[in-house]
Amino acid sequence: MPEDDEQSSGMSSVRWRHALGSLSLSRARVMAIVNVTPDSFFDGGQFLGEHDAAADVPAVRSRCRAFVREGAAILDVGGESTRPGARPVEPAAERARVEPVIRALASDPELDGAVVSVDTRRASVARAALAAGAAIINDVSGLADPAMATVAAEAGAGLVIGHLRGVPETMQARISFAALVREVGDELSAAVARALREGVSKDRIMIDPGIGFGKTAAQSAALVVAARALRERVGCPVLIGASRKSFLGAITRRAASERLSGSLAAALLAVQHGASVVRVHDVAATVDALRVASALGAAHAEFVAPAPEGLRGAPQRGAAR
Repeated sequence: MPEDDEQSSGMSSVRWRHALGSLSLSRARVMAIVNVTPDSFFDGGQFLGEHDAAADVPAVRSRCRAFVREGAAILDVGGESTRPGARPVEPAAERARVEPVIRALASDPELDGAVVSVDTRRASVARAALAAGAAIINDVSGLADPAMATVAAEAGAGLVIGHLRGVPETMQARISFAALVREVGDELSAAVARALREGVSKDRIMIDPGIGFGKTAAQSAALVVAARALRERVGCPVLIGASRKSFLGAITRRAASERLSGSLAAALLAVQHGASVVRVHDVAATVDALRVASALGAAHAEFVAPAPEGLRGAPQRGAAR
């Protein structure tokens, strides 16, 4: 996607470094969700049936080519559902799901320019995925595996550190925050500090407040629009993953299959409030929404916003003279 078609993320000179290069964050970037699981809350089973041993690699590759044509900058491949209540997957099974997919995507010339990430809580899976061609680790657990930061540092990988108290299976059971943004920010800061101690450079780290991960619907809604506050508190760019999640259902009373409009609204507000990356199921619709928002913002600045005092009355571009 041309950079000037994307909405500004407020980080004009920042680049997010990863194992194969870097990604400009001068404009908001779209991360496409690529679930090779039988039980993810929205698209589980699309590429892997309940009893399938391996993903349908040609089908995944075809879908990812479409995602990139639609404007995705990052393809986030996950082999374990982390929805509320999800039971853990054995590491060997998770690796068997993601390795062949990542290898195929990383070697596909039609995907040249897109970055592949692995969505995993396990250092062993991350290490295998990086060897297969992934450049970014997306860890929703906040480095619960003590070896994860070391794996990222050794590979020079980009690292998304997510906020999560507990584990997906039980994370919604005991939710307690006295000061939501401060506590999430401080706990992410502690995880970032651990990553830095293990040798991960700060320009490779992005944070994710964990929308829906051990939060109420209202808390999730608040964190969607807290990216700028978290970025200032922690000192890292922010990823927001709100796509089709249950807090949107609480607001709209709609099932996951009917939450596209809510997801687009959340993505737009997240970027307006400072998110550098939005993680989504619906790439084309999200990219279109961000482009329209960017164009409207530019039009407002040119034609609607008051001119500086000394320039009032000067003709606008395109105005009759």
